[in-house]
Parts: sequence; C-alpha cells; structure tokens
Amino acid sequence: MGPGNRFVRAEEAYRKVLRWMREHHEFFSSSIPLIASENVPSPAVREALASDLGNRYAEGYPGERLYAGCRWIDMIEMLGIELAKEVFNAEYADLRPISGVMANLAAYTAFAEPGDVMVALAVPHGGHISHGKKEWGGTAGAVRGLRVERYEFDYERLNIDVDGTRKRLERLEKEEGKRPRLFMLGASVFLFPHPVREISDLAKEYGAKVVYDAAHVAGLIAGGIFQDPLREGADAVTMSTHKTLAGPQHGMLLSWERYADDFKRVMFPGLHSNHHLHAVAGVTIALAEALAFYHEYARKVVENAKALAESLTEEGLDVLYGELGFTESHQVLVDVSRLTGGREAEFLLERAGIVVNRNLLPKDYLLKTDYRNPSGIRLGTQEVTRLGMGRDEMREIARFIARVLVKREDPEKVRRDVAEFRRPYQKVHYAFSNMTEAYAYISIT
Repeated sequence: MGPGNRFVRAEEAYRKVLRWMREHHEFFSSSIPLIASENVPSPAVREALASDLGNRYAEGYPGERLYAGCRWIDMIEMLGIELAKEVFNAEYADLRPISGVMANLAAYTAFAEPGDVMVALAVPHGGHISHGKKEWGGTAGAVRGLRVERYEFDYERLNIDVDGTRKRLERLEKEEGKRPRLFMLGASVFLFPHPVREISDLAKEYGAKVVYDAAHVAGLIAGGIFQDPLREGADAVTMSTHKTLAGPQHGMLLSWERYADDFKRVMFPGLHSNHHLHAVAGVTIALAEALAFYHEYARKVVENAKALAESLTEEGLDVLYGELGFTESHQVLVDVSRLTGGREAEFLLERAGIVVNRNLLPKDYLLKTDYRNPSGIRLGTQEVTRLGMGRDEMREIARFIARVLVKREDPEKVRRDVAEFRRPYQKVHYAFSNMTEAYAYISIT
C-alpha cells in the first residue's frame, strides 16, 4: 500500500471514529438508559476528562511524586482524599485505583497471599467476576491466586446465609485444614444490604479480614441510605466510581489508618504506575457533588427503583422479591423466562431504545443456565433519576418495557415513542452546573 493509499485509509478510519462517537451520543440522548452499572456524569466531570491532566504522570502518593509538574494534581488529589474521607467517614482514602477491579486487587494483595482462602458470592448469586475463582477467570483466583469458596445462599432473601456459611467453613477446616483469610462482600446484583456485622463477627473467629465491594452502591452509601460498611465492621471498602457515584470510570479504596502503609505499598509501585489524573480530578468533582446533593439523589434513586418495580409488576412482568419490597438499592431484577430469554429481551429492548442488560438470576445457578442467555434482565434507576425523572416517568418506562416484552409490539414503533418521551430530559440534575446537555457531543477537533 502506497503512501497515498495509507493516508486515505487512515483518514477514513479517523472520520469513522468521530462519526460513530456522535452517533453514540445521539442514540443515548433519545433512549432510556437503565444499565445498573452506568451513569451520566456532570458537565464538570466531563470537563475534567477532557483536560490536559490525562496526558501527565504522577507516580506515587501526593507530595511524594517521582515526576515534576505535579503541583496542581497534588492539590486536586489531596482535596479528593479529604472529600472521600468526609463523604464516607473514612480514616484512609486512596483515589489511585484506575477501576473497581484494581481496587479489589489492591485489597487482595494487601490482605492475602496466593493460596489463601477467600469467601465470596458465586456469580449467579450476584457476585462480581473480580471476586471469582480461577476456573471462572476471576481476578481473585486467576490473578491473585486465591482459593475462592462461595457463601451459602438464601434464595428467598437474595442474601448470604451466614449460618450455612459458618457450617460450610467448619467442614472445610475439618476436612482440609483450610481457614479463610478474607471475606468479600458486595455484589453485582445488589438489591439488599449485606450482613456486614454478622460476617465481621465470623471473620474475627478466623482472624480474617472483611472487604466490601461498594461499586454499585457507593452513591447510595454516600447519601446515607443503604448501609455503612466501615461502621458495620469492614476492614476496607472498594469501589468503581461511575455507577451510583456518577463520576468517571475509575476506582477508589477506603479503609482505616492502621492499614494505610499496607495500601500505599500495594498501590505504588505494585499495582499502578500512573493513575489517570484526569479521572482523579473527575472523581474529586463527583465527591463534591455527593457531599452537596446525594442525600436527596440517593433517596430518589431508591424511590424510583421501587416505583419501577411496582409498575413493571402491574404491567405483567415477573419482578423478583416483591415480598421484600423488590429492592433497597437502584437495581430491579426481572425474570423474563416466561416470555423469552434474557438475551432476546436485551436485544428487543435495545431496538426500542431501552438499554438494559441480560443477567443471571439465582435460579440459574441451580438450572445451570448458559450465562449468555440467562433467565433475567437487570435494570437500574440511577441514570434516569439523574436526568430528572420520578415516579410518573417510572410508570411510563414500565409501559414501554411491557409493550415490547409482554404485548410484543414492534420495537421500532415503541422506539419512536421512547424518543419523544426522552425529549424533555436532557439535563444533568444533582450537580453544580448543567449548562451542557447530558449527552451533548462536544467537538474539540
């Protein structure tokens, strides 16, 4: 390929990417975003991500850098640390993990050695793959080399069976001489608070540590309405920062001062070199927003989740755990197996402009269902709440979903109605500024 042809090919690729990014923005500005692990950041967070900070290095801890030119990022990061401590009432906060998975890996590295036993939820019971065993390719097993044992599970309460787990661990010690070193809490399907106090008491019997993965519920914890894992006995709290916390895609770790040196050694040089400074600035802004607005925002998120679950039930869908109030978080879990598979439900709803994800349900563990076509879908209300929606809008969203999955209307027809419904909801709420629309494409080329 000659130089002229290479240039044409390169320019074509360049223009395709720019066009596809615009089309992505256009799609989301006219759709209903219900992915439980996503959110829309404020314009100020987006500004941080577009800043020159993303081109710079700052190895090490603030004030102890191995690069020059870090005066402003040091001030930003130290402010972020102070805000994190205040928002979450933590003695130690670290904004250097570049994702929730890396925050988890930091906890595994600080608190356990390869071959140690960690107890975590199985993925169909709501566990995250970063908590998973080696056979699943999970971070704990495949990367850190931990032996992952599952919690016993209470299917009726969608939660950990503490007594059953105790008996399981007693058998493990009796039969193999193995004792747990680490207990992992938190989940990817996370409708109800976990029994942190009870697991903390169990962990003390083994001299083990407790880590709480707050990736999904960090914004709810910041708003004071879910649970307070540090006060309930957790040794560390890990999280990604882009779900209910509504920051950029990044990570954070909270703990106690007695573990500060351990985590500092793990973070650098063990797990990170540079730690994405533009995202650190974005997290700091999100923490300021949390401090100012999230007591209202978190409450509204949960109210909307309950309203959506109730409305979906009225529309004929099988929403799980109604006898428990459906949910205490941003998430709603729907069994669609009576109507279709989770994969088809996800596909049909996306064609209608309703963005959800297929999801394994607890029963899939017993049925050995293929994870690629599970029995359920998972919905989250954190993003539509940030767009200013409330109970009335949750009823309308439930009707759209029922039109596609229950009444089997043409998704393209529903798509037109969804786009019209979305038209008024284009601003980010619970933020200091919203002059830029939530999904406006900002060109700097």
